[in-house]
Amino acid sequence: MTTTTSPADSFARRLTTPAPPPDDQPWAAQSLAVGAAGTALLHIERARTGNGTWQQAHTWIKSAVATDVSAADTSGLYLGAPAVAFMLSCAVTADSARYHDTAATMDRHITDLTHRRADAADSRLRSGHRPTFHEYDVFYGMTGIGAYLLRRAPTGNAIERVLSYLVALTRPIRDSDQGELPGWWVGHDPNLAQSRQFPGGHANLGAAHGITGPLLLLARALRQGLTVDGHHGAIDTILGWLDAWRQDGPGGPWWPEHLHLGDLHAGTPGQTGPARPSWCYGTPSIARAGQLASIARHDTARQHLYEDAMARCLTDPGQLSTIADTSLCHGWAGVYQTAWRTAQDAVTPALRAALPGIAAALTRHAHPGPDPGLLEGDAGTALALTTAAHDAAPISGWDACLLID
Repeated sequence: MTTTTSPADSFARRLTTPAPPPDDQPWAAQSLAVGAAGTALLHIERARTGNGTWQQAHTWIKSAVATDVSAADTSGLYLGAPAVAFMLSCAVTADSARYHDTAATMDRHITDLTHRRADAADSRLRSGHRPTFHEYDVFYGMTGIGAYLLRRAPTGNAIERVLSYLVALTRPIRDSDQGELPGWWVGHDPNLAQSRQFPGGHANLGAAHGITGPLLLLARALRQGLTVDGHHGAIDTILGWLDAWRQDGPGGPWWPEHLHLGDLHAGTPGQTGPARPSWCYGTPSIARAGQLASIARHDTARQHLYEDAMARCLTDPGQLSTIADTSLCHGWAGVYQTAWRTAQDAVTPALRAALPGIAAALTRHAHPGPDPGLLEGDAGTALALTTAAHDAAPISGWDACLLID
């Protein structure tokens, strides 16, 4: 009998033993992006599908919690207690008591953290100061924490506080010097620094750090029947912003990655064409967010628009030629996983028809590298390869950390 080895199997076989975190960075194992917590998601998914063992998964889970888990106010979905809690939530199953007690304990820590973070965000809103990425984004901010709560505690007060905060974030603010700005306008550049290229800060449109992340969470909550005051209006505000800044090119609609004050005042972006397709920035995640929001708002015409944008992006050789790696964050794996999720909800067949080509490109470019991590390394690539191989949603729901599920 011949045993067929999939590309994901080859990646998994290389990720057998976690390396200890650097002595000066003991927290690194608790990183969903680069640490054992993220790589564990691959072995958890494989254990749940029968392609791996729980012993393999537990090796990585144990490595992620080998040091004290941080629930400091700087922790978020991709680092510290929320990252570990998300990892455990993927491992919990109904047919086993495995990890249930620990996951329940983590839930209480995340609830407490959420209220502290919400209090700080409310205070900042009252002050009139600008937010930072770390206040609201997917990686470290309220959006990422909300993604975890929507999964584990969708009926609690904690998720309601997150959603209410995101509603408040969409309300415009008035600047004495610059006029009206969107509420998510940050006071720094895309690298969290002050630079001459971004005097006065910027508005970010990406999923990782921009307003697309909050839109994904607000839309997913609405689809689950969870709403707060102003919820519908907040979604419509973000959709209106994306409408206003949508650009049309030969390869289809596209959106700028970010806007500075000069762009805002000119009414046109300095970016002259679409950047590389990716999850973190660009058309794939924006199209998925727009699609989910359109479904939640029962807006079929707008849903068609976003699905067309995604389909044209996925079949445009010019845009696809700019993808330089296979990572989840900004490579083929993230494009495929986002496209696959979008195709499952699509009302038009073009997206489903485009998937085999993207899967083939992912497989062709996928070569194991030195980074075992989830976001930019082998674990994330292997997880997307698993989706492609089975043409099925992840059993563990690991891609909820990207908010595209």
